[in-house]
Amino acid sequence: MVREYTLHGLDCANCAAKIESAANKLEGVKTASLSFVTTTLRVEVEDGHSEDIQKTIEDTVHKYEPQILVYERTGREQAKGREHDAAGRMKKIRLIAGAAAFAAGLLLGSIGGSREYIPAAVLVFAYLLLGGDIVFRALKNIVRGKVFDENFLMSAATIGAFAIGEYAEGVGVMLFYQIGEFFQDMAVRKSKKSIAGLMDIRPDYANIKRGGNIVKVSPEDVNIGDVIVVTPGEKIPLDGVVTEGSAMLDTTALTGESAPRRASVSDTVLSGCLNMDGVLTIEVTQTSGESTAAKIIDLVENAANKKAPTENFITKFARYYTPAVVALAVLIAVIPPLIDGGLWSEWIRRGLIFLVISCPCALVISIPLGFFGGIGCASKNGVLIKGGNYLEALHNLDMVVFDKTGTLTKGVFKVTAKEPAVGFDADALLELAATAEAYSSHPIALSVMREYGKIIDKQNLADYGEIAGYGISVSQNGRTILAGNQKLMEKTGIAFEESKSVGTKVYVAVDGTYAGCVVISDEIKEDSQSAVSGLKAKGVRKTVMLTGDNPQIAEAVAEKLKIDEVYGGLLPQQKVERVEMLNGQKRKGGTLAFVGDGINDAPVLAMADIGVAMGGLGSDAAIEAADVVLMTDEPSKFLKAVDVAKYTRRIVWQNIVFALLVKALFLALGAFGLASLWEAVFADVGVALLAILNAMRVLRKTL
Repeated sequence: MVREYTLHGLDCANCAAKIESAANKLEGVKTASLSFVTTTLRVEVEDGHSEDIQKTIEDTVHKYEPQILVYERTGREQAKGREHDAAGRMKKIRLIAGAAAFAAGLLLGSIGGSREYIPAAVLVFAYLLLGGDIVFRALKNIVRGKVFDENFLMSAATIGAFAIGEYAEGVGVMLFYQIGEFFQDMAVRKSKKSIAGLMDIRPDYANIKRGGNIVKVSPEDVNIGDVIVVTPGEKIPLDGVVTEGSAMLDTTALTGESAPRRASVSDTVLSGCLNMDGVLTIEVTQTSGESTAAKIIDLVENAANKKAPTENFITKFARYYTPAVVALAVLIAVIPPLIDGGLWSEWIRRGLIFLVISCPCALVISIPLGFFGGIGCASKNGVLIKGGNYLEALHNLDMVVFDKTGTLTKGVFKVTAKEPAVGFDADALLELAATAEAYSSHPIALSVMREYGKIIDKQNLADYGEIAGYGISVSQNGRTILAGNQKLMEKTGIAFEESKSVGTKVYVAVDGTYAGCVVISDEIKEDSQSAVSGLKAKGVRKTVMLTGDNPQIAEAVAEKLKIDEVYGGLLPQQKVERVEMLNGQKRKGGTLAFVGDGINDAPVLAMADIGVAMGGLGSDAAIEAADVVLMTDEPSKFLKAVDVAKYTRRIVWQNIVFALLVKALFLALGAFGLASLWEAVFADVGVALLAILNAMRVLRKTL
């Protein structure tokens, strides 16, 4: 059983990592994953432990962050949010009051006089306003055995400043730290809000028809088969089929496409689309929880639970990095004075600077924020990526394997050639073929009928019959028409000329005389060629096509699209075998992606490093089987996914290198006495803020 909990007020990324680690060690918990961005703890619970798990989770969370509100995800979020927002306002008031007291203490100190204890008392009061909660949390954590967090680091550094008589510096550093934390929290909230805005596609209400009236209700109260009305300017609240009306729909929120599409009677419409100009009456086909909008929101939110290797590395790195730097700080404060008899106050100051700099928040916050921003950016462009691990894998793409039908081609057959025999013209040949196919519902027959474009008078047809494995025979006004494959002509002894064209061939004869051949092919999508060439331009070493279609047809498509390797005539199991073989040919560290329709290719999608489903909008099978879902039928959308992956990776590594270099520089300056506590706070909070702002660039990326 999976339980999800909201941790309202979680604003410490380092603490989030510790909570996640502790939750994974709880009895009865199979796996636990905490997204700092969505503040959601997702716990998979073993059978028999689900009843008591919430209390256990709350106790675990409060060991690290006592002020956090923990509750299972229900409709109570809003009220709880207001409660925590009030605490946020109180924190802001304390910050302003503390800043005023700090200014007053500095002013009194500059005036001087016989009562020197007054400025000191004012500064102590300012410190309690600004840092009292931090010191209190640090003490509670120490009692619990949780020492190395930012509360301990700031408390030790500022109290140490008081101990060596630097009251103003101790208060000032705490003020600077709190201001930095305020702006850091604001940046994180803004980024979360931006991501939430991308997922704001589920309407708050539905207009349902009841007893001749239209009633506004929550989408959760609408059942399958109910009839709803959507007016211009409203979002479609639930998936359904249009029963009345016509309108242009803006599908940007779902597909990333700016061009609207027309929806009319009998068309399927999806939740999250915006009705632009007409009134639609819709019969609901999916409940609120199963609607397309709900699936997309759930997919993007849960993507944060599948962490990229870089995220996991940073979490482990922070676990060892902070204690190591604290140990160095102690050595710096103690060893030099013992060796050369230097001033204890000076070396303690240097040790305190080390403490402040050591907090790894810049990395622990900005890295997951960067990956989640990349997932949000991809979603905005009509690509759903199920986790940071897949986003990072896309950056290392070495080989891309495509299905053919429905992926690179439209999956819609079309007459591409008419080859009449001597004595027949193209129109007469097509009419004979259409007459023979008049009763068939096969895609090839339908393509012939579409090309003919006229109605066949079936009253003139008799003796219709399908010859299994060969074709069709039918009589029309006393003449016998045959239409089928090459074997049909050979079986009936009709002399014919074999077509050299690429495609499915329908040979036609009338009264034993060969009339010609109609060639039907699956059309290549307009953007397939640009998708293949674009992938090669982005560093993909090899492109491959697998298909169950005729090898000759497959070769022709592959040649036109300049695909490196092609394998035709494959059964589903043979596709799996080919992907296994190709997996063994990847370069070291490279990944293999399979792009298919997400339904027939589920085994191959699951086997590839990255399974990519084409046209997965509203498809349960596609969303379930794939790691990446392209919301339209355009293979070029995959290029956008790769672009987002490469851009996200670049931003993430910019933050890693920037944060580590700045911290290394300030650690060196601090050790040699060339940096003050003020610079140390910048190296902590300032760097974190800059890294967060840099990570937010991913959300604003335009593709």
